Amino acid sequence: MVTELGHFALILAFMVAIVQTIVPLIGAQKRWTGWMAVAEPAANIQFLLTAFAFAALTYAFVTSDFSLRLVTLNSHSAKPMLYKITGTWGNHEGSMLLWVLIVTLFGAMAAWFGGNLPPTLKARVLAVQAAIGVAFFAFIIFTSNPFLRLAVPPMDGQDLNPLLQDPGLAFHPPFLYLGYVGLSMAFSFAVAALIEGRVDAAWGRWVRPWTLAAWIFLTIGIGLGSWWAYYELGWGGFWFWDPVENASFMPWLLAAALLHSAIVVEKREALKSWTILLAILAFGFSLVGTFIVRSGLLTSVHAFANDPERGVFILMIMVFFTGGALTLYAMRAKAMEAKGVFGTISRESALLANNILLAVSCFVVFVGTMWPVIAEMFFDRKLTVGPPFFDMAFTPFMVVLGLILPVGAMIPWKRGVLSRAWKPLRMAFVLSLAIAALVWAMQTERSALGPLGAFMGAWIAMGALVDLWSRTGQSRDISRLARLPRADWGKATAHFGLGVTFFAICGLVAWKQDDIRVAQIGEPFDVAGFTITLDDVQDVRGPNYFSTMGFITLEKNGREIAQLRPEKREYPVAQMPTTEAAIDYRFFRDVYVVIGDKQTDGGWVVRTYVKPFANWMWAGCLLMALGGFLSLSDRRFRVAAGARKTPQGVPAE
Repeated sequence: MVTELGHFALILAFMVAIVQTIVPLIGAQKRWTGWMAVAEPAANIQFLLTAFAFAALTYAFVTSDFSLRLVTLNSHSAKPMLYKITGTWGNHEGSMLLWVLIVTLFGAMAAWFGGNLPPTLKARVLAVQAAIGVAFFAFIIFTSNPFLRLAVPPMDGQDLNPLLQDPGLAFHPPFLYLGYVGLSMAFSFAVAALIEGRVDAAWGRWVRPWTLAAWIFLTIGIGLGSWWAYYELGWGGFWFWDPVENASFMPWLLAAALLHSAIVVEKREALKSWTILLAILAFGFSLVGTFIVRSGLLTSVHAFANDPERGVFILMIMVFFTGGALTLYAMRAKAMEAKGVFGTISRESALLANNILLAVSCFVVFVGTMWPVIAEMFFDRKLTVGPPFFDMAFTPFMVVLGLILPVGAMIPWKRGVLSRAWKPLRMAFVLSLAIAALVWAMQTERSALGPLGAFMGAWIAMGALVDLWSRTGQSRDISRLARLPRADWGKATAHFGLGVTFFAICGLVAWKQDDIRVAQIGEPFDVAGFTITLDDVQDVRGPNYFSTMGFITLEKNGREIAQLRPEKREYPVAQMPTTEAAIDYRFFRDVYVVIGDKQTDGGWVVRTYVKPFANWMWAGCLLMALGGFLSLSDRRFRVAAGARKTPQGVPAE
């Protein structure tokens, strides 16, 4: 009964979304207040109905209702409760329902916190957001209905994909979807502004918090996914340039560009056209990611579905919204003439350079991701584009971005003098070079990647600190730092986190050490200064799996520092094996151990990786997200305060 009510609520939400798409748009065009007012209650009703549908599906998973086809295919009575709940979105149909739930949530939030929006703009924003909901409601109801019943329910289910039965991946999709769908709000604001034919500083203030929230969630989601791949897949890496990894990374790059571009619109009413284009493309690439994951066009361990028919439906949605918005963008080009004039050396120019580098790097990732498909379709050639291409083509843009970031943050708006901006950064630059030289001297017979990462990380991080220190004024009044807006602290924290991430990635790639061997039980062996002993291997039974578990002692200088338990699991219901790495996490390094198959001589294959600064990557991601939260909490940039202007004398980002 509950699932039938959920299905009915989903259909009602679809109908409400249609009304919310049509009526407020007509009302805004005709200036009919009553028709425009429909948008707000419709957004709330649509969200509540979708939330009920999602709760009904969750209830079916929690209670193991195997009369529901989706539960049978993706759950099992012996599965731990956490994974029964997360199994709701650990499949194609459920994840799409979560997607549309977040679409309606953001629409409802725009209704709740958009009190300062002009009535016509607010009505159009909510109508465009509802139109996105209409498309995905139709997709779910007609191609991916999660509430289909089975005529003869089985005694038990087929279990969830074992790779998804992990805490890291349990929360990875919701955060990613909050980021993906959060960009739909920037898209809705952009299309609404194009319909009205007006983009101004107030619009920049309104769109910025939504973009910032989406970027924060994408940062957390990508970080969680990378961490999951690091410890769960047993490959020993954190990023593989997998098509689905790239699908989330491309919107992140464009969201970062859009966030900085919106600052220029807000402060100087410049780069209007570019900002609108970025808002369209950022959400467009979110749709590209959805298409890649669900169409079967590109294979990936992360993919949810392999159905070309569903892929065509999503492709039609992508073409309609992205193509329609770009057409409207071309028609309204004259309405987006920039008012602000700025010199070559200025904060505006630095942010524009930042935007171009991020956008071009996104294009590089897109070409590398899609080129195998293009080559097969048009040239009848099967190609593989792997890490060497991305490392060579993508890295230079990030290096240039890192070089200009500290200087650009110090240059004033409108017109500046490069030497004046450079002066407080000279010591940071010298110290960064000194750190790089020290690293170069300490390492032997290794690549230049480590010293380069040390320089870039130190330069970006110290540049952020110098930027903060410059706010103390010539008197170096430290108490002024406590009075700085949270957005300034947020910017410094995020940039510092980016520097930490730069250094960690370069250091890990340059200085990692690995070893693979057949280890005999009780016979120690050395790897990178550590002594590793395989003490025993036992068969262990879990809640819904069987495990071959290794018992390993990790020592250094004759002292035991950890007991590691790597596993090879077999899930009998899903008939799928998984590898569970055992990791000794420390501040400066990880020791990462994976157990393989038993050999004929009685030994076991053991892979060992020593990974310096691995945890610094996750710390850098958290710092970037924390910086975003600090900025989002700034009163000036909340949605509810969108119409307010920054008081004179308050330092601006």
